[in-house]
Amino acid sequence: MTRQVDCDSSTMRQRLKEDLHRVADRMNRTLTRFDNDSVCLLAQFAEIRTEIKQIEVLASSFYLDCYLSPFTEKFAELTASVQHLSDRRYGALIVIEREIPLEPIIHSGVAVDARVTHALLESLFIPGAPLHDGAVLVRGNQIVSAGNVLPLSQAAAGERKMGTRHRAALGLSELTDAVVLVVSEETGQASFAVDGDLHPINVVETIH
Repeated sequence: MTRQVDCDSSTMRQRLKEDLHRVADRMNRTLTRFDNDSVCLLAQFAEIRTEIKQIEVLASSFYLDCYLSPFTEKFAELTASVQHLSDRRYGALIVIEREIPLEPIIHSGVAVDARVTHALLESLFIPGAPLHDGAVLVRGNQIVSAGNVLPLSQAAAGERKMGTRHRAALGLSELTDAVVLVVSEETGQASFAVDGDLHPINVVETIH
């Protein structure tokens, strides 16, 4: 049986609430200064923007846990592998199937049929490995296949800064309810795609 996260009472949710209250308080103080002070507040705006960005990353980690945990018990293994791949700047695509079957939609790669472990996932994305350019398909606690080809997002076709992996992650998430983990080969940034949107994640925050 898969692990169901109690998203309403998790410690990460409480942290999010505290961080949001802190930013709201800071914005109120900035508004008061704006009404009563003639000094330039651009520095305060920049600091608030940075804090909001940090909250966005924490929120993405929180929701990723909630999205995945009902469908796999290997959340910790998945996030550990993404952390290690990110540290090494190894590009990666990991697809977690949820309710919609994916094999009719993706171009199937090579069958693996093995339990999810971070070591196995990482080995599949070592640069130069036969399957490193494709996506790994995870169903439940199993790695179903590797080297899969995903449909590319047409909506993101004009984004010059978006690489093929990110377009593939978005493309599948536009067509299905899958969650797609992606690691940038250029920057090491980890993200996930769901419902046609791409969100940055701090994988350190997601490891329990």
